[in-house]
Amino acid sequence: MPRSTLYVAVTNHGFGHATRAASIAAAVKAMQPEVDLVVATTAPQWLLNEYLPVEYEYRPVAFDIGVIQPDSLRMDLPATLAKLQDIQAHQEETIAAEAAYLKQRGVSLVLADIPPLATAIAHAANIPCWMVSNFGWDFIYRGFGPEFTAIADWIGDCFSQCDRLFRLPFHEPMAAFPVVEDVGLTGGTPRYEPDDLRHQWHLQIPQARTVLLTFGGLGLQTIPYHHLAQFPDWQFLTFDSDAPELANLFKVPRQGFRPVDVMPLCSRVVSKPGFSTFSEACRLDLPIVTITRNDFAEGPVLVNGMQDHSWHRVLTSDEFFHSEWEFLSQPLHPPRTTAAIAKHGNQQIASAIVDYLANVF
Repeated sequence: MPRSTLYVAVTNHGFGHATRAASIAAAVKAMQPEVDLVVATTAPQWLLNEYLPVEYEYRPVAFDIGVIQPDSLRMDLPATLAKLQDIQAHQEETIAAEAAYLKQRGVSLVLADIPPLATAIAHAANIPCWMVSNFGWDFIYRGFGPEFTAIADWIGDCFSQCDRLFRLPFHEPMAAFPVVEDVGLTGGTPRYEPDDLRHQWHLQIPQARTVLLTFGGLGLQTIPYHHLAQFPDWQFLTFDSDAPELANLFKVPRQGFRPVDVMPLCSRVVSKPGFSTFSEACRLDLPIVTITRNDFAEGPVLVNGMQDHSWHRVLTSDEFFHSEWEFLSQPLHPPRTTAAIAKHGNQQIASAIVDYLANVF
């Protein structure tokens, strides 16, 4: 087929949107190497490279803000609202500038996860905008109170212009989107043999007592690592380079390794609610222990969906931060439903993209 260009616009919030979008883009390239990729985001390029080990153009532009956070649990809502109002006030020049780029670059299709302005940018360049997510930012912002209502309405209007939404599992209704197609879980696939990693890192503890601690790209400042002393015959893995030096805590090198790469070493993952972590764990049938996060509208939706399909344990903040971590020795709860969850979202979305690009000329 003639060469075509896919433009992937990624929301600038944490790491999860970038990793799932990159996983889909990698599937597109695997199916059709002739597709050129542009990835538009301010997510770090090293992160994209871990999930997208092919040639692509990195375009460090931002069209949204998500939520401004000092770490994975705390939010700065006044700063978030001010930035959103600034983005809204300058939307016309943002749309015009990026639409001009799309035309100059010969982009055939925009795939967005999930900056609202992507719809207007694509349509200004006379090309379709497809989106992928388990939530819309209008849903998140409405949960922050009436001062966010006008912004949420504006974003909902942007989403109403979307030509096709691939709705991921663990989702809210996403009612603003006119065309919705449900797909399976997305994410990366482990790249290493577990025994090779155990040997390389001199890990002696069996899988049944090995735990991955992961709290997203923003991390968590207050992980109570001192509780690990209660479990000397357990092994804990972390990507937190600032974690203390403990005999039973191994710091996984960031370069060359992703959480999904070490999940097969573990009997469970301890995390906060995050789609990409939950999705990758569920794709591997890895049990999940999670903190609740009720101040962010996606949190209860994610936890509820995860409980349906994964062995799990749900913790209050007090149980995580102030208990003796008894939950590690307590039994996990089984999935609440026996219904299988689809796990091939990468391939479903990539197939639709490749089919469209093959017929666009």
